[in-house]
Amino acid sequence: MTGYALVRRDTPAGELTVSLRSVNHRGLDLHFHQSADFGIFENAVRGLLKQHIARGHVEVRMSLAREPESLNGSYNRDLLGAYLAAFRQASHDFHLDSKPDLNLFLTLPGVFENSHESRFDEAFEPEVLSALCACIESLNDYRQREASGLCAGLLVETDTIEEATRKIAEIRSAALPHFSRKLRDRLQELLGDSGIPDARLAEEAALLSEKSDVQEELTRLMVHTGELRRILRDGGEVGKRLDFLLQEMNRETNTILSKTSGIGEPGLTITNLGLAIKANIERIREQALNLE
Repeated sequence: MTGYALVRRDTPAGELTVSLRSVNHRGLDLHFHQSADFGIFENAVRGLLKQHIARGHVEVRMSLAREPESLNGSYNRDLLGAYLAAFRQASHDFHLDSKPDLNLFLTLPGVFENSHESRFDEAFEPEVLSALCACIESLNDYRQREASGLCAGLLVETDTIEEATRKIAEIRSAALPHFSRKLRDRLQELLGDSGIPDARLAEEAALLSEKSDVQEELTRLMVHTGELRRILRDGGEVGKRLDFLLQEMNRETNTILSKTSGIGEPGLTITNLGLAIKANIERIREQALNLE
């Protein structure tokens, strides 16, 4: 699920900023964007994120803006000289007429040395985790609001599937006598003067009609839509459950389409309704990828 959250906290070391950005992903995929100083907290941060986020490609960003009085330092003359020498050599090699930007060079790794700046220690971990907890809560609130809107749309799709299923059931009831007569006539045409009694022909037609009946598939499809509605209503981790359920619904719809082909006008109407159901199922599947 997509979402974004940012938290800023004043700490004794300076202003701590934590942000989380998530996009859709089948599992939990964590990516850290931060300075090396935060590396000692990564295991604790990963553990906390796994406790509260189940799915998503999540970008974790952390930074600390230190107090101005703590930023008293000097530059590394030798390293800066090496950078400048490389710059001039590259300019000469490629016949470039450009001058170095000192402000840019001072931002290069290792050039500026802060004499009062020290790496974080474990004592700073509670500050990091506290800010992260607040950020996770804000992110999940965002994701929950998005999920509520998505579920409302999925329920509309579910209503449409149920309505189409009821229409197919009505057509099936009206088409059964027509289908039986058609099968009986077709058997009579194939068998010709074989001498098979009409009662046997009627029996065979009834058996074929029963095999081609879609009542069982319609019943299961309605059960599945009821389960779909319950999952969306109850919430929780719904993504994988929805994926399995939608596969079953698609299978039932395919069976309905295969059984009702070739029965004339009623069959064409059922085909159109079945294809519409498959389109609804596919739209639900696409949106379900956004749900955790």
